[in-house]
Amino acid sequence: MTMKKKLMKTITILLAIVLTMMAMAACGNAPTSSSNSEPESVPTSAPPSEPASAPAEDPPAAELSGDVTQAGSTSVQPLSDELAAAFMDIHRKVVIDIQGGGSGQGVKAVDENLVDFGALSRELKEDEKPIAKQEWIIAKDGIAVVVNKNVDVDDLTKDQIMGIFTGEITNWSEVGGAAGKIEVVAREEGSGTRDAFNELTGVLGKDASGENIDNTVETALIQGSTGAVVTTVGATENSIGYISLGSMNDSVTALKVEGVAPSAATVLDGSYVVARPFILITGRDLSEAARAFIDFIMGPEGQGIVEDSGFIPVA
Repeated sequence: MTMKKKLMKTITILLAIVLTMMAMAACGNAPTSSSNSEPESVPTSAPPSEPASAPAEDPPAAELSGDVTQAGSTSVQPLSDELAAAFMDIHRKVVIDIQGGGSGQGVKAVDENLVDFGALSRELKEDEKPIAKQEWIIAKDGIAVVVNKNVDVDDLTKDQIMGIFTGEITNWSEVGGAAGKIEVVAREEGSGTRDAFNELTGVLGKDASGENIDNTVETALIQGSTGAVVTTVGATENSIGYISLGSMNDSVTALKVEGVAPSAATVLDGSYVVARPFILITGRDLSEAARAFIDFIMGPEGQGIVEDSGFIPVA
């Protein structure tokens, strides 16, 4: 019985130790509190800020549109056609109408407020200057004195040219060529090319009262355009005429004047004396489309077209 009692006593002691340890563990895990401690504050989130409004975008620019009209010099007309085509390729809603009729008709159309632009291939006359509200020199051009391929003269003085076109010189032998009656080909009255040529060569004279007189020989074959002059001179033996330098082709021969051949370089340096400006004038306040067109002409792209067309850029 002694051993049994000892065993029971040992078990009792062990149980007491286990219970004591469990009680201590429970006390250690219990939360502690303090009467003086304040509850921890719970952070609150700030109200969401309103998104910043995006800056207002400018409305897209309206596409350029409208009609632009031009009339006048037939020498300027082919160049104007090229310029207009290039401009309308960029601005598809703009329509540009280019008409000929001669420099005089261009001034008249501006005076009657029929067109945006009048085209001249000569300087404005004194009595025309009040008509032009604005004026632009868009290019320069030499006037080539051209002859049929059978003519064996290659150089004339201004005095000889004046003599031929006024009828004082009638045979090529009088200016160093083979004998042959000279056939004079000239432009119609009102043509800027004719006016410029006559003034530059002395064919334009003065009467007793100081008024201008066009002394072009009455037997001249009159043509209504630069192209018609080229065709007529090319087809008529012993003929001579004058055309825009930019309209030259190999169907005719360009003469030297005072020993200088016509070219862009000789026109710009002043050594070729039969030269003139290409001018646009207006008598009205221009529309947005018309203003854009003249700005295009005077800008790099327009002046590049001037050069590519065989004329002389000015800007």
